[in-house]
Amino acid sequence: MAQITFRQADGTTQTVDANIGDSVMRAAQDNGVEGLAAECGGCLTCATCHAYVDPAWLVKLEPASEEEQIMIECAIDVRPTSRLTCQILVTEELSGLVVEIPASQY
Repeated sequence: MAQITFRQADGTTQTVDANIGDSVMRAAQDNGVEGLAAECGGCLTCATCHAYVDPAWLVKLEPASEEEQIMIECAIDVRPTSRLTCQILVTEELSGLVVEIPASQY
């Protein structure tokens, strides 16, 4: 298990236990985190699981694929730290990861 902290746009946080190998999106859905609709179920076709990765953690992630980069362009309020949480796989090394859910996701 790894712990992932989700920070809402209003500053509140929710730390959840995530299964190794699951996506960050799945961890959010399994633990009732609000703001990540994930309408396509993680198929990389909708960008409704868009979030900002804390800059300290961004360098620890695998780079976004070309497909993810294209889909991120469809999201609202994109930043340099934007990622699709369906494309971030939980590893032990990511325990402590912090992601912020954009206000536009509500």
